[in-house]
Amino acid sequence: MEKREYDFTTLVDRRKTGASKWVQMLKESGEIPEGLAPLSVADMEFVTAPEIREFLKEVLDTDIMGYTGPNEAYTQAVTSWMRRRHNWEIRPEWICPSSGVVPALNAAVEALCKPGEGVILMPPIYPPFYEAAKRNGCHSAPCPLIREGEHYRIDFQLLEQVAADPANTLLLFCSPHNPIGRVWSLEELKQVAEICRKNGVFVVADEIHFDLIQPEYTHTVFLNAAPEMEQTCMVCTAPSKSFNLAGLATSNLVIPNPQVREAIRSHLPAQPNFMGYRACQGAYERAEGWLDACIRQIGENAAYVTDYLREKLPWVRVFPLQGTYLLWADFNASGLSGEELERRMKKQYLYLDEGYIFGKEGEGFERINLACPRSVLENAMERMVQALGDIVC
Repeated sequence: MEKREYDFTTLVDRRKTGASKWVQMLKESGEIPEGLAPLSVADMEFVTAPEIREFLKEVLDTDIMGYTGPNEAYTQAVTSWMRRRHNWEIRPEWICPSSGVVPALNAAVEALCKPGEGVILMPPIYPPFYEAAKRNGCHSAPCPLIREGEHYRIDFQLLEQVAADPANTLLLFCSPHNPIGRVWSLEELKQVAEICRKNGVFVVADEIHFDLIQPEYTHTVFLNAAPEMEQTCMVCTAPSKSFNLAGLATSNLVIPNPQVREAIRSHLPAQPNFMGYRACQGAYERAEGWLDACIRQIGENAAYVTDYLREKLPWVRVFPLQGTYLLWADFNASGLSGEELERRMKKQYLYLDEGYIFGKEGEGFERINLACPRSVLENAMERMVQALGDIVC
């Protein structure tokens, strides 16, 4: 098969498309200079994979867009992807389609926890994890990650203590971790699983970024690391981050336990739509080459930003990108408050995800979205120096 060339250089102007992060940026700043894009919310600024566009055009020419559920082609695409990409054998009946991973997190807490129980989290963590506990009448049971220089690790001693509390019944586990970009080792996963197994804690593994792994690292699906947890674990996956399909609202929950699967399904607010099912199928069947090229581009972007900051703002501590396309950086050496740091950034039209939204452990940090053309990052880094170049640490 002829190798395709992919476009990772064109910036699509999304000002009038209703794109969420663009709407927010324009609302706060009014008009912005050409060539800029927000580096916040985790969707990509890359042109959609041509294989997916071609597949969906074929669908539009042949299919009828009536009430639609998962068909055999979709199910085969999902099971084949898990086998091919992750060495993970799943049964078709384990797949529980959802309109998103965030609704799935809420459904899991609502279905599996009683009000007043505790949901274990490992902050700094993606904000909807906190919200899933709160909105369902539960409390967060934090087990903060331990930072060692430019590396984070799980506090297993604290996890033992938190999991041993009978009030804490569920762990929302992020793998790879958002926002820090860690890919957990097989040994770490096994240790998490063993602690949860012996304490009767159900694990919801959010693996939405599991396709986006840098070549020198290996992601292991939680249930591959701990098959003994099949009855007390669900794994949340999706093509949305991998192929930038979030607007089509399709996620693939994998839930081996039939009783849990039906309980989760009954609490999901919506199923995927017609085009979501088809886009997922097309991505998994045809666009693997695009994904590989995208991962290479993200790795190059991460190296560029890391090297640039090391030279121009050496007091910023950048954490190695192992998985996701979200770079985690510590700006605390500036001495600025989170509010002042944000103000300076936005004055230069830099829209990042502020660290404080990930919990108090994220104060003074920034999460930088790398899934954009290099020209956008170059522009952003120049503006970052304009915003912070007067600071000497």
